[in-house]
Amino acid sequence: MAKGHEMIPVTDPSGKTSSSSAMSRKGAYAAASYMACAVLLVMFNKAALSSYHFPCANVITLFQMVCSCLLLYAMRFWDIISFSAGETQSVSYNPATMVPHKTLLHTIPLAVSYLLYMLASMESIRGVNVPMYTTLRRTTVAFTMVVEYFLTRQRYSHPVVGSVGIIILGAFIAGARDLSFDSYGYTIVFMSNICTAVYLASIARIGKSSGLNSFGLMWCNGIICGPILLLWTSISGDLERTLKFPNLFSPGFQAVMALSCIMAFLINYCVFWNTMLNSALTQTVCGNLKDLFTIGLGWLMFGGLPFDLLNVVGQSLGFLGSCLYAYCKLQGR
Repeated sequence: MAKGHEMIPVTDPSGKTSSSSAMSRKGAYAAASYMACAVLLVMFNKAALSSYHFPCANVITLFQMVCSCLLLYAMRFWDIISFSAGETQSVSYNPATMVPHKTLLHTIPLAVSYLLYMLASMESIRGVNVPMYTTLRRTTVAFTMVVEYFLTRQRYSHPVVGSVGIIILGAFIAGARDLSFDSYGYTIVFMSNICTAVYLASIARIGKSSGLNSFGLMWCNGIICGPILLLWTSISGDLERTLKFPNLFSPGFQAVMALSCIMAFLINYCVFWNTMLNSALTQTVCGNLKDLFTIGLGWLMFGGLPFDLLNVVGQSLGFLGSCLYAYCKLQGR
C-alpha cells in the first residue's frame, strides 16, 4: 500500500488541530468497519457450523488463515501493500518471510494469543445460540480491563469503568432466562473472552513496538500459526473428516466458506486497525455495539432466546453502556 501524504496539523479558529479531528474520524471509520465485518462473520461461521452441520471448526479457521496468507503474499509480492509503516515499495525483502527474522520472533507471543483466540472463538459459536453467545461475549470488556492493567498498567476513569459496569449488568440480565444452559458451551465462551482480552492487549503492546502495520501483523500471525494449525488438524483427524463431509462440494456450503474466509481477512485487518488506532478496550466495546445487529439477525436466521421483557431490558442496558463508553472516549475521558 502506497504511503499517504504526511499530515500537517492546521489550527482552526477554536485552537484545535485538524490532525486530531482527522484522527477521530479515522478511529470512527475503523470502529464502524470492524462492527460491520464482525456481524457478517458470525453469521457465516454459524451457518457453516449449524445450518450445514460442518463438524470441524478448526478446519474453518485453517481455511481462513490460508486464504489470508495467500492474499497478503500476492498483494505484497505485487507491491500493492507494505508490511510496515515506514517501508517503501521498492524495499528488498526475504521472499520466504517478507519480514526480518528478528521482527518475526518478536511477534510470536502475539501469534500464539491469536491462535488461541481464533480456536476458542470458533468453538464457542457452536454450542451456544447466537443471542446468548453475544450476551456472554459482552463480559469480555471486564477481562480486557484486567489484562490491560497487568500488561500495560492501563487505568481508566470512573465514567469509563461505570459504563463497563452497565454493559456487564445488562449481559447478566439479558441471559437470566436462558433455559438452554450448557456448562461446556458457557465455559468455552468465557475461555474465548479471556483469549480475546489477551490477544487485544498483545496487539496494543507488541503491535506498536514491532514496527509493522496491520497487514504485517496479519502476515506474521498467519505464517507462525498456519503450520501449527495444519499439524493439529492432521493429527486430530479433522482434515480426514472434512474430506468425508457430505456437503463439502455443495455450492451453498462452498459459498458460505468463501464468504467466511473473506470476512475473516477483513475483520482481522479491522481488529488491528481499530485496536492500534484506538485501544484494546475500545475494540472490545465496539464488539458490544455491533451485538444489536448480530442478535437481530441471529434470531431471524438461527433462532435462540424467547423474546421477552427481561431480555430487552438487558440488551438495552448493554447498548446504553456501550454508547456511554463511546461518549466518554469522545470527551477524552
